[in-house]
Amino acid sequence: MSKAEAHDDDEDGGGHKKTGKKKLIIIIAIVVLLVGAGVGVYLSGILAGDKKEEAATEDEHGKKDEKKDEKKEDHGKKDEKKEEDGHGGGDKKGGKDAKPGAVTAGPNGVVYYEMPSFLVNLNSGDKRTSFLKMTVTLELASAEDQLKIDEVMPRITDSFNTYLRELRSPDLAGSAGLHRLREELLLRINEISQPAKVNDILFKEIIVQ
Repeated sequence: MSKAEAHDDDEDGGGHKKTGKKKLIIIIAIVVLLVGAGVGVYLSGILAGDKKEEAATEDEHGKKDEKKDEKKEDHGKKDEKKEEDGHGGGDKKGGKDAKPGAVTAGPNGVVYYEMPSFLVNLNSGDKRTSFLKMTVTLELASAEDQLKIDEVMPRITDSFNTYLRELRSPDLAGSAGLHRLREELLLRINEISQPAKVNDILFKEIIVQ
């Protein structure tokens, strides 16, 4: 082989080596791009999933807050309804905690009218002080009599207070004492409220100290 032929073979070998290196670099670059794209897609999926979870969590919290607001509103409506039941149309349940002026329907057309509580000093006759606390319910003949009772309530309260202050502790002792007290109060209230009719006075609370 001549020197020229050997030189040509060296050039061909070097060219093949350079071409192989270029191909290898291109292949590596393609692999890197593919891997990078795959990682990017994976990360995008994770981020998108996180955003969806956050959105779902916020939506769930929002629904819980709405339910809490609805419950508060329902409780508010119930409280308003309870207050309305204690005014105007009367207290349906009645009982010890019924407000003054509340009216409850009774049998045979009668109605029960709640009076304010009374707290007075009794006539002790000595240095010792005695108190009477009294809460009563009026049994009215009809619902129409309620208006008349409302009109003369200041006079009824004055008459009751005046009479109660003259009482002594022994006057209220036993069932006989309460029977006399009921008769006296019934007589006074019917004199003031006529033509309205008070059938009876019902004692809800009698405390003497």
